[in-house]
Amino acid sequence: MNLPEIAVLDANILSLMGMKALLLRIVPQAEICTFQTFQQMEEHGTEAFVHYFASARMLMQHGAFFSQHRTRTVVMVAGGTPPPSGFHLLDVTQDEETLVRSMLRLMSHAHAGGRHLPPAPQQETGQLSGREAEVLALIARGHLNKEIAAMLHISITTVISHRKNIMEKLRIRSVSGLTIYAVMNGLVDMGLDS
Repeated sequence: MNLPEIAVLDANILSLMGMKALLLRIVPQAEICTFQTFQQMEEHGTEAFVHYFASARMLMQHGAFFSQHRTRTVVMVAGGTPPPSGFHLLDVTQDEETLVRSMLRLMSHAHAGGRHLPPAPQQETGQLSGREAEVLALIARGHLNKEIAAMLHISITTVISHRKNIMEKLRIRSVSGLTIYAVMNGLVDMGLDS
């Protein structure tokens, strides 16, 4: 089975590689193709891509193409003046956790919560308990240990213990990784969360 392809276009190689790394974590079932020029993408073939993540500069330089593919284009902006309306925007100056949440929210809207994407590769992980799943969902929504403890009426020590157990069972060490896991496994719907 062919993997869906996502194009990332940015003249800045560091931005390009950073976005590729994030997309690989969020959509492991897709092939991420990176291009520093629009011509490189044209040589590859432009119609194969399910999404185009393009810098604002690329959008301005090749507006006719991206306007034709408006629904599949995500414009990477740096918090400045937004490009023409009607495009999905992604502020790449956000911290990693916020950026991951924004990308997951975009993916959730574009693919009906991920139902239109091929299934993600299954990790061999230990089963989470019901309480651990609740804690993981709250972590993915951005709540702090103190807030989780208050919401679930448990001690902060218990929350920390659950976090440690979740990370060991899932073999995931970052909050952004836990967020991705929670969304991809239906524990939280980023389209509804702030």
